[in-house]
Amino acid sequence: MRILSLAAALLLSFAATARADYPERPIRLIVPFPVGGVTDVVARLVAERLSAEFGQQVIVDNKAGAGGVIGTEVVAKAAPDGYTILLTTPGHTINAALRATMPFDTEKDLAPISIVGQVPMLLVGHPSLPVSDFPGFVAYARKNPGKINVSHAGNGTLPHVTMELLMAREQMQVTSVPYRGAAPALADLVAGQVQAKLDTYTTSTQFVADGRLKALGVTSRKRLKQLPDVATVSETVPGFEGYLWMGLVAPAQTPQPILDKLALAAKRAVDRPEVQARFDRDGVEPVGGTPAEFKALVAREIAQWRELAKQSNIKIE
Repeated sequence: MRILSLAAALLLSFAATARADYPERPIRLIVPFPVGGVTDVVARLVAERLSAEFGQQVIVDNKAGAGGVIGTEVVAKAAPDGYTILLTTPGHTINAALRATMPFDTEKDLAPISIVGQVPMLLVGHPSLPVSDFPGFVAYARKNPGKINVSHAGNGTLPHVTMELLMAREQMQVTSVPYRGAAPALADLVAGQVQAKLDTYTTSTQFVADGRLKALGVTSRKRLKQLPDVATVSETVPGFEGYLWMGLVAPAQTPQPILDKLALAAKRAVDRPEVQARFDRDGVEPVGGTPAEFKALVAREIAQWRELAKQSNIKIE
C-alpha cells in the first residue's frame, strides 16, 4: 500500500513538473476560418506574442469550413496537452445551439481559455434608406414590416442571429437576405440592392467615411471612439450588446494549470502596446480574462441562441 502511495505521489510530481515546463515544443493554433479576415489577423498577432513569451513557436493553421465546425472538431478530438488549441468566435456557441447534429459536444469536449479581443457590430444603411439612426430604423421597420432588406453572410451567422434577436426584442420585422459570405452581402448593400446590414467597424468604416453607407448604430457597451457621434443600440434597447469576440479554446481535460498559463500569456499579449495599436486600427477591443469567465459566457450564449431558435424557428442545415 505504501509503495502504491509513493508511486502515485511520484506520478503527480512528474505531472506537475511537466505542466510547469509547458510548453516544451511548438503549439498549433487552429483558426477555423480562411486566411485574411479579422479573426485570422488577431490569431497571428496573438500567436506572435505567445511565441515570444513561451520561447516556442505558435503555428497558425487555418482549417476553414462548415461555419467553423471542421477546425473546431480537430481541436475537440486532439490530445488534451495544450499543444493543439483553437481561436474561435460566436459561431462556437451559435453552432452548438442551432445545428441539429455536431461531431462534438461544445461544452463537454472543449475547454475555454480566454477571450483575447472583440469587435462590436455596426448597423449600416444605404443612403436611400430614409432613416439616420437606430431609433429611426426601428420606427421605420415597425411602420413598414418587411420593407427593409437586411443582408448577411448566411443563415446562422452572427449578424443574422443578432438581427433576429433585435427583431424579437423590438417587435419589428425586416426581411433577412442571406448571401454566401460577408463580402457579397456588403457589396450589394453598397450597390443599393439591399438597404441595411449588421457589419463590423473593420469592414464597413471606409464606406461610411466615403458617404457610400451611413452608420445607424453600434452594438458595443459604449460609443466607439472612432465614431463618437454614432449612438449605441443599448441607448434604445437597454442592456443590448453584440460582439464578434475571438477566444482561445483547448480540448476538454487539458490540465487547469496549462489553461491558466495560456490565459495569462494571452492577456499579456493583448496588453502589449504594439498589439493594441493594431487592434485599434481594426476596431478590435483587447479583452483578456479567465477560463471560468469565458466558460460562463459560452453557457450564456448557447442558452440565448437556443431560446431565440424556439422563438424564431432558426436552424442551420
